[in-house]
Amino acid sequence: MNIKQRKIRVLISVLVIVSILSLYIGRLVSLQIIQGAAYAQEGDFVSVRNVTVEAARGEILDRNGNPIVTNRQGNSIILDAAYFPTGDNRAQNDIILALIRLFESRGEAWINDLPLVFGSDGSVSFAEDRETDIKTMKGEDYLNLNDYATARNCYDAMVEKFGLDGYSDSDAHKIAAVRYGMMAVLFPTGVSTYTFAEDVSTATASIIKENSQTYQGADVQIVPYREYTSGTFAPHIIGRTAAIDADEYKEKKDEGYKITDEIGKFGLEQYAEKYLRGTDGEKRVTTKSTGEVEEEFVKTPEQGNTVITTLDAPVQNAAQQALDKAVADLAAKGNYPYASGAVVAIDPRNGEILACASNPNYDITQYAEKYEELSTAANSPLWNRPLMSAYAPGSTFKPGMALAGLEEGVITRDSTIDCVNPYWRFTSGGVQFTCLQDQHRGATDVISALEHSCNIFFYETGYRLGIDKIDEYAAMYGFGQNTGVELPEEDGVISSPAYAQEMAEILGTDPDAAWTEGMIIQTAIGQAYNLMTPLQMANYCAMIANGGTRYVPHFIKSIKSYDYSETLVDNSTGTVAYQGDFDPENIATVQEGMYKMATFSGNPAHVLNEGRLGEIGVAAKSGTPQIDRLNEETGELETRNNGFLIAYAPYDDPEIAICVTIEDGYHSSYAVSVAKAILEQYFFGSTDSAMETPQQSGVLLP
Repeated sequence: MNIKQRKIRVLISVLVIVSILSLYIGRLVSLQIIQGAAYAQEGDFVSVRNVTVEAARGEILDRNGNPIVTNRQGNSIILDAAYFPTGDNRAQNDIILALIRLFESRGEAWINDLPLVFGSDGSVSFAEDRETDIKTMKGEDYLNLNDYATARNCYDAMVEKFGLDGYSDSDAHKIAAVRYGMMAVLFPTGVSTYTFAEDVSTATASIIKENSQTYQGADVQIVPYREYTSGTFAPHIIGRTAAIDADEYKEKKDEGYKITDEIGKFGLEQYAEKYLRGTDGEKRVTTKSTGEVEEEFVKTPEQGNTVITTLDAPVQNAAQQALDKAVADLAAKGNYPYASGAVVAIDPRNGEILACASNPNYDITQYAEKYEELSTAANSPLWNRPLMSAYAPGSTFKPGMALAGLEEGVITRDSTIDCVNPYWRFTSGGVQFTCLQDQHRGATDVISALEHSCNIFFYETGYRLGIDKIDEYAAMYGFGQNTGVELPEEDGVISSPAYAQEMAEILGTDPDAAWTEGMIIQTAIGQAYNLMTPLQMANYCAMIANGGTRYVPHFIKSIKSYDYSETLVDNSTGTVAYQGDFDPENIATVQEGMYKMATFSGNPAHVLNEGRLGEIGVAAKSGTPQIDRLNEETGELETRNNGFLIAYAPYDDPEIAICVTIEDGYHSSYAVSVAKAILEQYFFGSTDSAMETPQQSGVLLP
């Protein structure tokens, strides 16, 4: 190799070395100077995770914007999978036990949804009315036991699965409840957090925060909670929310529900679930090596929509208070063991339900803690009497029969029927049908028959109509069928030969002898097999009041976006269920008869037209239908009377129609007192709005 070639090789080597050194130096400059700050910051990071931010549920308001159900912020104690020692039974159990002891020492509740009950003697049994949960617990996704596994089998499986052998029975039971709850929400594989306790005091939350080593993985989460303005305000209608169960989760998970979500269980909370449910948000939580935590919203939570009900809060309160007082006054007289009742007030112009009260009532805020007591009470406070109880309407059925007779021409406004005792048809076999109004005799027209509630007049009208026509008109009035209201309801029964035969077959009696001609006239006065709900009766009264239009009764007036920028549902005009083609003169005749009854001094309903209400004018029809009830002590049937009243006002331009039912009510006077309180509130009470939006005060929400 010559000198020239050697120099070239040395030069190339030097250039290569210089190039390599330049690359290293450039990279070092980039790392140390240009990107040094960013890498230094990243070096401080310990973890970055996304956390779900629970959205507030939509509010429920009355028609004037008064809050019924709102939200408030509170503390939930959660176990966070990112910091909880998953995979280590002993460590998990010790942390859970420490939390339980903290809560017990401070008198605060923690979540225990285990469907097992532990006795003081060490016994284990299944919780009552938890069949679905028990089946889920035994399932292959949980304990994987046979269907016939006992409660003890289930508990023993948990002891083994959760490593509870080293704990006392008392502690093991409690830890098992939490560990099972964690398993039920698939913690930590399905969700990153488990809610240990809800609505915890700030003092207890602070203790957990300040002792993070003792309560490793436990954290405080600020979440929205349902807040009721009054727990006794229409609880049967408003309903409640609770944790989603296994069956609901399977049905709803494709809609974005999590196993930890709450869901409407009944009432409007359930019916309007898709509107009330908000959209959860998400935030990124960054924890640095220094312990500093930074939070940033990736997605802002969106509150659920606002449900504006048709209920008028002052009218609802007046209805409930008056109903409770009437029942209490009746019960105080003694010998009225079944005293209870229901009220429905409705707007005859559009079917909006202004009030819906049931007695006995209960406090929805105490539903969970008092469920066993409420569900087993003899007077059934959880039962929604206005919608689910069907009663014989008695004489309140007579206005409908009067209208049917006039429409079919079997009677006229001026024609008369002799009111004489006994009724001259169907007296064979010792059975006689009589008129209860001893003071009224002789030729009676339809208006007078309504005024004095003459049985004889309506026996004959019903006979002339025949059962097919009676039932045809009963169906027009909405009886024996669903009204279309948003909540579950009883259809009721229209008295008919077919139904009589059906009942005979059920009871094992002769179907051919189940129906007699005498039942036709009993049907015409609201007895026999007739059964109607208070909601149906109020709607029927509204139909007579407005001239023959039967609306779909409803509880939801409108649904608006949470910021009121958009109306999602608008029911303000109402929906017509049936438009009767009745002669206006016939309607006016029936209305006049009802007005005469409510001004007749011999009827308790005359007080509805005293004082200020008299200036408005109230039309009404009372009734005291007889029913047979089983005396549980003697085992014998007793004949009792229910108190009924339907009423509407003003007489010449109706705005409100009412049905009051007092079970075991003896006399309609108790029902009249309830109707009077409602009308007094509706026409003369305060209607101020509590709306806290751009809505003007006192203006009805659209």
